[in-house]
Amino acid sequence: MSATDPDRDRDRDRDPDPDPEPGSGLDPVENVVATIARSAAEIRQGLVGRRGKADEENPSGEVQAEADVWADELLADRLTSIDGVGQYASEERSEIIDGGDEQVYVAVDPLDGSSNLQSNNTMGTVFGIYEEPLPAPGTALVASGWILYGPITTMAYARDGSVTKYELTGGERTVVEEEITLPDDPLVYGFGGRVPHWHDEFRTYVREIESNPDHKLRYGGAMIGDVNQVLTYGGIFAYPALEDSPRGKLRLQFECNPIAYLIEAAGGRSSDGSQSILEVEPTDLHDRAPLHVGNAELIDRLEDALA
Repeated sequence: MSATDPDRDRDRDRDPDPDPEPGSGLDPVENVVATIARSAAEIRQGLVGRRGKADEENPSGEVQAEADVWADELLADRLTSIDGVGQYASEERSEIIDGGDEQVYVAVDPLDGSSNLQSNNTMGTVFGIYEEPLPAPGTALVASGWILYGPITTMAYARDGSVTKYELTGGERTVVEEEITLPDDPLVYGFGGRVPHWHDEFRTYVREIESNPDHKLRYGGAMIGDVNQVLTYGGIFAYPALEDSPRGKLRLQFECNPIAYLIEAAGGRSSDGSQSILEVEPTDLHDRAPLHVGNAELIDRLEDALA
C-alpha cells in the first residue's frame, strides 16, 4: 500500500495495535517490539535536559551524550525483564547483558544520531531481534525496525518479509501503511563519510548518481532519518568504506543488519560492497561494516562500480 492509496485513511481510523505489558502472553518478539514502541514517547521526552556530553566513550570510541546513556539504561532495564529475551546488547555498552530464557537476542542503537541533539535535528532508535546469540549474522534476524523522532514519532517494523509503518502516540501504535515496498522510481540519495576519504570507485559512482536530474540529495546527519527517506521515496543511502576506515563507521549488529533486513523486506537490496549485509559474518560484537541500501537497481550498479 502506498502513501497515496485511498485506503490509507481507513487504515488510520481503525483500532490501534494493542501493546500489552510484557508477560501478557505475547511471543517474545512482539513483546520486545511493544516495549520499544511504548518507550518511544518517554525517550523523546527524556531528551530534554540531556543534550550535554557524558564523561564517557562508547566501545567505538565516540563521546557519548547524556541522552545516549539514559536511553540505553532505560531500554536495557525494560527489555531484559521480558520473558524469552536471552541477551540485550547495545552500541553504548561493551558487554552483553544476559536475560532470562534464551529465545530471542536483542541488539539496539538506543539513540541513533545523538550528535544532532545540539542542533535539535532528527534522531531515532534502531533495533534488531535475532534468533541466535550475539554477535550474529543478519541471517539470524527474525525482526527489526526503527523509531524516528521526527515531527511525528513513527516506527517502521519488518517481520516475515513484510514491512509496516506506525504512528506512535500515547503509548499506542496506529497503523499508517502495510506491506510497504520501495517506490520503483528512486528519488533520494545520501552518502556519509568525508568526501576526501572516499575511494575513487565510490566517488565515481556518486558523481553518476548526482548527475541524474531526477535524484535529490537528502542527508541529515542521523542515519535513520536518511534511510527512512529511502524507504518512503526510493533511492539509496550509503556509508561506505573509507580510506582511513576500511570497514566504514556503522556497527553491524546494531545498525547495518537491522536496516538491511527491513530494506530487503521492502523489496530493496543491501550490500557491504560485494554481498548482502545479511551475509556478513561477525567476529566481534562491535564490528563495523560498509552499508549501502536502497533500490535493487542502484545497489547492483554500485557493486559493479566497486568490483
